[in-house]
Amino acid sequence: MEGLKYWLALSQFYKFGPARFKKLKKYFPGMEAAFNAPLRELLLAGIDERTAEEFIIFKHQVEPNELLENLHKEKLKVLTIDDPSYPKLLKQIYDPPWLLYYRGQLEAFSDFALAVVGTRKVTVYGQQVTEKITKELVANNLTIVSGLALGIDTLAHLAAVDAGGRTIAVLGSGLDQQSIYPWQNRYLAAKIQDHGGIVISEYPPGAMPLKQNFPQRNRLISGLSLGTLVIEAGEKSGAVITAMHALDQNREVFAIPGNIYSPYSAGTNSLIKMGAKLIAGAKDIIESLNLADAVAYTESKKIIPDSAEEELILAGLNYEPVHVDELARLTKLNASVINSTLTIMEMKGQVKNLGGMKYVLAR
Repeated sequence: MEGLKYWLALSQFYKFGPARFKKLKKYFPGMEAAFNAPLRELLLAGIDERTAEEFIIFKHQVEPNELLENLHKEKLKVLTIDDPSYPKLLKQIYDPPWLLYYRGQLEAFSDFALAVVGTRKVTVYGQQVTEKITKELVANNLTIVSGLALGIDTLAHLAAVDAGGRTIAVLGSGLDQQSIYPWQNRYLAAKIQDHGGIVISEYPPGAMPLKQNFPQRNRLISGLSLGTLVIEAGEKSGAVITAMHALDQNREVFAIPGNIYSPYSAGTNSLIKMGAKLIAGAKDIIESLNLADAVAYTESKKIIPDSAEEELILAGLNYEPVHVDELARLTKLNASVINSTLTIMEMKGQVKNLGGMKYVLAR
């Protein structure tokens, strides 16, 4: 992508969050211009003077080319908010990240996703409920979103993978191997990717799991999801914060009732008193979100090839741009057959031409 290294460089400056990124993008013709802008231009873009002055000092300490090289070395990929593969549900929230780092499969982003969150100190009851409901949700074609934390998050990710479903892990640290937090779940992050899921973060490689990152991260968990299910949570837990973000984003909140004497159910019981929907099983969630036809809908959206040539081309395409020359190498078809078949497939809405002889799946 043109100018990606400047997106990366700007994202390294901790004071350029979603709101200030929006101002830069609105004012400057591109991120290279924003990165190289003098103080006066930054002020005209709406950046406050102190932040602009700090950035002028900061940018002399960062090398965009090195950031791009490091990204490739770590085998990380990036989505900008302008990318057609950027998750639709997340883009709808008030403050979506302008840059997402990821490992795994973009196909894991789904219009049918549900956040499953809860306490790190899970009880036997919480474990039973998490595993049962998560597998039921996966059976109904829902993608599971959580935060890779110990406890409920870990159980939800594992149950989704074990049930043959996809899951999205949202981190509050960088995605390089040394920064993944908690370190005990590095194996789980790899397992999620190996089974068609995706691990994402708005924080650059090397970003430590700072305490303040996690409330910020939680808005992404809820933002990627149609609703948030809280299984067990203390009164002031991160799971309750995620539920609050969901409400702010006009998304549904569900909660599992628990023992009134258990501190691990204080948060869920409180959410129910506040109006969260009491859930006894996945069926309650499916009915509440009107997702009874989710499986049939998703199946109908799958692209069915009409010829052997289309089948070969579809096998070589995904949601990341693929050049026609690469398709020729993968399919062993000659250029004229590929070009004519792609033209027909584009007319049928099966593929999308991004220009520069690059194609992606259209749905």
